[in-house]
Amino acid sequence: MSQNSFKSPSSARGQVFRNARYSPQKQRPQRQGRYIDPQRYVNQATAPADLIEFVPEHKFDEFGLIPELERTVTARGYITPTPIQDGTIIPTIAGRDIIGLANTGTGKTAAFVLPIIQRLKTDAQGNGVLIIAPTRELATQIDEEFRLFARGLGLYSALCVGGTNLGRQIQQLSRHPHVVIGTPGRLKDLFNQKALRLDGVGILVLDEADRMLDMGFINDIRFLLAQLPSERQSLCFSATMPSDIRRLLDTMLKDPVTVSVQTSQTSDHVEQNVIKAGSKDEKIRILEDLLRRPEFDKVLIFGQTKWSVQRLAENLVKQGFKAEAIHGNKSQPQRQRALTAFKNGQVKILVATDVAARGLDIPQVSHVINFDQPTTYEDYIHRIGRTGRAGHQGHALTFVSP
Repeated sequence: MSQNSFKSPSSARGQVFRNARYSPQKQRPQRQGRYIDPQRYVNQATAPADLIEFVPEHKFDEFGLIPELERTVTARGYITPTPIQDGTIIPTIAGRDIIGLANTGTGKTAAFVLPIIQRLKTDAQGNGVLIIAPTRELATQIDEEFRLFARGLGLYSALCVGGTNLGRQIQQLSRHPHVVIGTPGRLKDLFNQKALRLDGVGILVLDEADRMLDMGFINDIRFLLAQLPSERQSLCFSATMPSDIRRLLDTMLKDPVTVSVQTSQTSDHVEQNVIKAGSKDEKIRILEDLLRRPEFDKVLIFGQTKWSVQRLAENLVKQGFKAEAIHGNKSQPQRQRALTAFKNGQVKILVATDVAARGLDIPQVSHVINFDQPTTYEDYIHRIGRTGRAGHQGHALTFVSP
């Protein structure tokens, strides 16, 4: 490994339509993206008790983790692995390339972080690790998980994302971290400035690979892959497998183990409905009525633009709600503070653009509300995937025009 980078509902003013017939002819088309029939926003959830219970082949204490790591795993309450963890941890520890196909909220981060730590502590070659994620928030989440699991093991990471101080990241890389976690654009910038060298990477992880394709990072990914050694272990995790990603994986993986635990396209645990509202003012009045209900205790609201998201959050605060906004005009520290406050329950409402719709671990979100409709149905699926996680039932509401 190079020494320069790595160490060796109804309301008073509107109506919620539950499994109702809705006339798409009256719905105005999206200004961007494809028209989505509002009936696709309606779905009766399946009660968790009605679903087939997953029976894992292993328990965490059967993965052969080093004692220090096993103690940390146990202390964090990990006993029974999720399907993606059950299927990928052992072959990853064995050094196999992996394709992991799973919906959001299935424990993918631990599925690669735990075996990576195991390999770093038991592999005499001391290969460095590069983890690439599509968004700053997801990269930060992975870094936090790595630090929690690796506590006390003498392993260090560097987080390399946009919106934060470049000089500090260069300084972190100069300390030879074992793991570099970053977004494609910032990693490419650091490589071009000769602050990051990739010729010693022994383990590569692409997380949310399909999202990186959606966000236009495919050329940056190809550039970074070209700098890596051909002899390495590669892990790719994705919710879907578009043809462009499949072609990319065909060039970078060797005899991969494929673990697919995808469920239905929409979450079986999410009760989905639409709300008719004829104007923005009416939408806001209905929204405020909903947010005052006690069952709306942790709510993620999606808007279409950075400006509208910020304005909506400010209006909610003026009405006495504890709310924060997260969007591209916020600095990374601001975005992270808002996300942490929402996760910890310091605020009950987070208003966000689609930057928060994919890959983030936000526990126990009671409701997702689409204040603005998504531009594609895939975006809708990723938005509502923030609720109904880990076997819990969730709720999703989408505003539509009458």
